[in-house]
Amino acid sequence: MKSYGYVAQGAAGKRKKGVMQADSSNEVLNGLRAQGLTPISVKEVSRSSPKTRQKKGRRKKIKSADLSALCWQLSTMLEGGIPITTGFDIISDDTDNRQLQTILKQISDKVKKGQPVSECVAEYPKVFNKLCCAMVMAGETSGNIAGAIGKLAQYFDNRDKLAKKVKGAMVYPIFVLSFIVIIVIFIMAFIVPRFEKIFDQIGGTLPAFTRGFMGFYDVLRYNLHYIIALVIFLVVFGTVVSRTKKGHYYFSRLILATPLFGKIVSQAFVATFCKTTSTLLAAGVSVLDAFNILTGMTDNDIIKAAVVQTRESIMGGSSISSSLAQSGFFPNMVVQMIQVGEESGSMSEVLDKTSEHYERKVDCTVTALLNLLEPVMIVSVGGVVAIVVIALYLPIFTMSDM
Repeated sequence: MKSYGYVAQGAAGKRKKGVMQADSSNEVLNGLRAQGLTPISVKEVSRSSPKTRQKKGRRKKIKSADLSALCWQLSTMLEGGIPITTGFDIISDDTDNRQLQTILKQISDKVKKGQPVSECVAEYPKVFNKLCCAMVMAGETSGNIAGAIGKLAQYFDNRDKLAKKVKGAMVYPIFVLSFIVIIVIFIMAFIVPRFEKIFDQIGGTLPAFTRGFMGFYDVLRYNLHYIIALVIFLVVFGTVVSRTKKGHYYFSRLILATPLFGKIVSQAFVATFCKTTSTLLAAGVSVLDAFNILTGMTDNDIIKAAVVQTRESIMGGSSISSSLAQSGFFPNMVVQMIQVGEESGSMSEVLDKTSEHYERKVDCTVTALLNLLEPVMIVSVGGVVAIVVIALYLPIFTMSDM
C-alpha cells in the first residue's frame, strides 16, 4: 500500500489535511467521499522509516533562543486575548524547527482535550526543564499564565546574554592557543627541516643555542607518535575520571580554584541563582520548590552541594540568609541583600537587583581577563617566533663574523 497526502473540505467549509494508506488515489477519493468530505487534492507522499523520521526530527536541536521566542510570542498572544491552544497552533505553523513544531502540536491537542498546560509541558523534560514547568504551574494557579510566561521569556533572554559573556571569555584564549600550536607545527614541519639541510652542508660546530633548539626538534620529530598517544591518553583518562563521583568533584573544585576563570564561573552562577530565584518567587513558586529547581541548574558539585545544604537548612527552620551564609559559597553581599529582602518582604525585587549587580561583575571580570590574556598571548606568539628565528639564523650570523 502507498501513502497519500490529501486536502479535503467538510460540509461546514472547514479544510482538513491528512495522510491515508491506500492502493491508489481513486481509493483515497472514494474513502474521502464516504466520510462526507469533498476532495481538493490528493498526492502520493514518500514513506519514511521510523529511523528516518526520527533523524528528521532531530535535525535541528531546540535551543534556548527558540524557547525564548516561543515564550515571547505566546505571552503576547495571551495578553491579546488569544486562547492558548490557538497560540500553540499559530507558533507551531510559523516555527522552522520540526521537533518543536511536533511538540507544540501535541501539547495543543492535549490541552484541547482538557489536560492542564503544566502537565503537558512536564511530559517533555528534555525541552522544558523544571523551571519552565514550575513557572507555567504557578501561572495556572494564579490565573496569570501570560505574565508567568512573559517572565520566563525575560529569564531566557538574560540567561543567554550571560552565557555568551562566559563563553566569550573561554573562546579567546583557546583560539590564540590553537593559533600558537598551528604556528609551531608549520615551523617544525616546513621551515626547520630546510635549515637542517643547510647546516649539514655548511658543517662545523653550531652555536649552543642552535644545538639545543635542534635537539628539542629531534625529540619532537622522533617521539611525535608517543607525544600524540600521551595526549590522547590524558584526554581519555580525564574524561573517564570526570565521570566518576570523586573525579567530577575534583574537577569541580579545580574549575573554581582556577584564577579568573573560577571567579567568572562562580559569579555567573550567583547571577543566575539570583535571577532564577527572583523569577520563581515573583511567579508565586515557594522557596523550597525554587531551591529544588536550582539544584538542577549546575553541574558543579561544589555549587550544587552549597544549594542542597541551603535548602536543607531552610527545611530545618533557618532563614534563607542564614542558610546561605552557612553554605560557605555565596558572597556576603548576597546574604545581606537577601536578609534585607526577608525583612522588607520584597525578596523578588532585591534578588533581581542583586542579579543585575553580579551580571555587571561578570562583565568586568571578563573584560579584565581578556585585557590580561591579550598581551600574554601576543608575547607568547612573539616569543615562539623569536626563539625559532634566533636559533636558525644565529649560525649564519656567527659565520659572517668569522
